[in-house]
Amino acid sequence: MSETALPKEDLDQPAIDAPVETPPPVVPRRGNGLAVVALLLGAAGVAVGGWGVWQVRHLQTNNQQQSAQVQALNDQAQSLKLNEQRLSERLAQLPPAEELEERRRLVTQLQSDQQHLNQRLETVLGASRKDWRLAEAEHLLRLASLRLSALQDINSAQALVQGADEILREQNDPGSFAAREQLAKTLAALRSTEQPDRTGLFLQLGALRDQVLELTELAPEYKDRGESLLGLTADGDGASRWAQWWDQISRYIRIDFNADENVRPLLAGQSLVQVRLALSLALEQAQWAALNGQAPVYTQALTEARDVLKNNFNQDNPQSKIMLERVGELSRQPVTVVTPDLTGTLSSVQAYLERRNLNAQESVKPLPAPGAQEATP
Repeated sequence: MSETALPKEDLDQPAIDAPVETPPPVVPRRGNGLAVVALLLGAAGVAVGGWGVWQVRHLQTNNQQQSAQVQALNDQAQSLKLNEQRLSERLAQLPPAEELEERRRLVTQLQSDQQHLNQRLETVLGASRKDWRLAEAEHLLRLASLRLSALQDINSAQALVQGADEILREQNDPGSFAAREQLAKTLAALRSTEQPDRTGLFLQLGALRDQVLELTELAPEYKDRGESLLGLTADGDGASRWAQWWDQISRYIRIDFNADENVRPLLAGQSLVQVRLALSLALEQAQWAALNGQAPVYTQALTEARDVLKNNFNQDNPQSKIMLERVGELSRQPVTVVTPDLTGTLSSVQAYLERRNLNAQESVKPLPAPGAQEATP
C-alpha cells in the first residue's frame, strides 16, 4: 500500500513521460437483434398457425358441402332409379313393335278418312246453306204474291221481291239468269204501280163522320095548310069529286113556281137524328170498303152519303156544302189497283231450284270404303 500510494501532488500533475491510453472501441450488443428476430419468428409462427386453422375450417366446410352434394346426388340417383324402374314397368306393358306399327297405320288411315269426311261435310253444309237461302227466296215470293192478292200492298210486295232478287244475286250462279230476269220485270211493274192511300182515306172519312154530329140545319119542310088549288070550288059543283081527290094528293105533291129556290121536303116521319145516323152509316161503310179494297162498295156508300146530304140538308148552309164537296172528292180517290201477277216469277224460281237440285244429286258421289285405299297398290 505504501509503495503504490502516491502523494497528492504527484497525482495532480500529469506525468509527461507516461503514454496516453486510448479507450477501447465500443462493441455493439448482440442481444437486441436476437430479440427482433425472435419476435419476427413468433409472428410468422402465429400467422402460419392462423392460416392453418383457416385452412382446416375451410376444409371442414368443403367436406360438409361435399357431403350435402353427395347426399343430393344419392337422392337423385334414387329418384332416377325409381323412374327407371317405372319406365321399365311401362315398357313392359307396351305392346310389341309390330303391334305399334299396325296401330300407327290404322291411325293414319283414320286421319285420312276423317279428312275426307270433313271435306264432304263442308260441301254438304255449304250446299245446305245455299238451299236454305234459295228456299227463303221462294218463301219471300210466296209472301209477296199473298200480299198483292189479299191486301194489294204494293210497297211490301216490292220489298219482298227485292229480297228474293238479292238472295239469287248472292248465289252467283249463271243458271239463275232466267229467274232473275223475271224478278227484274216484276220489280219494274211494281215500281210503276201506284199504291192507294187506304189508311189516309179511312182517316179522312172518319173525320167526316165526326162532323156529321155538327150538322143542324135541315132542308125546308113543306107544310100543308089544308088548302088546294080548287079550294074555291063549291061542294055542290060537279067538280067537287075532283077537288077532293086533288086535296088528297096535294099533301104529297108540291108545285114550285120558283125553281131557283132549293126547297126539298123531308120524308114522312124523318127527323134530324135519323138523317145523321143514315149519313154516318154510309161513311162507315165507305171506311170499311177503303180498308178492304172494295171499290164498288166504296163508290156506292159515298153515293148514298152524297144523296143524303143533297136531299136532307140545306145546300145554302156552308157546313153542308163543304161536306158534300169533300164526299165528292173522296169518291174519286182509288181504293183498288191492278197488281202485277207473280205466278210466272214464282214458277221461274221454282224451276231454277229444281234444276239446281238435280245437278247437285248428279254431282254427289258415294264415299269410298275404308279398305279401298289399302287394296290400291
